[in-house]
Amino acid sequence: MEKSILIQDVKQFFRDGMTIMYGGFMGVGTPEELVQALLNHGAKNLTLIGNDTAFPETGVGPLIVNKRVSRLVASHIGTNPETGRQMIAKELEVELVPQGTLAERIRCGGAGLGGVLTETGVGTIVAEGKTRQIFDGIEYLVERPLRADIAIIKAKKADRAGNLVYEKAARNFNPLMALAADLVIVEVDELVEVGEIDPEIVITPGVVVDRIVIMGRK
Repeated sequence: MEKSILIQDVKQFFRDGMTIMYGGFMGVGTPEELVQALLNHGAKNLTLIGNDTAFPETGVGPLIVNKRVSRLVASHIGTNPETGRQMIAKELEVELVPQGTLAERIRCGGAGLGGVLTETGVGTIVAEGKTRQIFDGIEYLVERPLRADIAIIKAKKADRAGNLVYEKAARNFNPLMALAADLVIVEVDELVEVGEIDPEIVITPGVVVDRIVIMGRK
């Protein structure tokens, strides 16, 4: 199956009320052309799962500014004042998750696990409403897995089978999210033929990648 598509063709995969995972750390590694396509589509009442909301004009910030998001699961929102404003005004539901816990919950979603035990958050507001377990005298929170309808991720290079290579820190959350969504769309800088990427440097295998969009190609 040919996986590469034009950016204008991704709109068929978007709809109101979706849960979307997005890669990136303060915008680095976020697929900004896919974010713009989502914005242009007009989908609303979205649930976003990601590390942060970058800045108002970068990363997924424009989705927040344009009020397309009704719920956010993230580890911090401090770099985007609009996210904080909407949260305080109760225009946006925000679940703040410790960064390592967020990564592990996504990993659980990709691995088909029922959850992860962690000491992080015990005795804080993070623990409110969560199941607790004690093992060997240590109290843990049971953190449930996270999955999404779509993961939009960013990679440096892909081959036509969807095998992915990331650029330095842009690797961040992208590989985890590629395993934890029903549909995975990747934005890449370069597309090459199968066999041109050394298998030893492939981070995300093509079997989990559904569609490839080449950055700048219309």
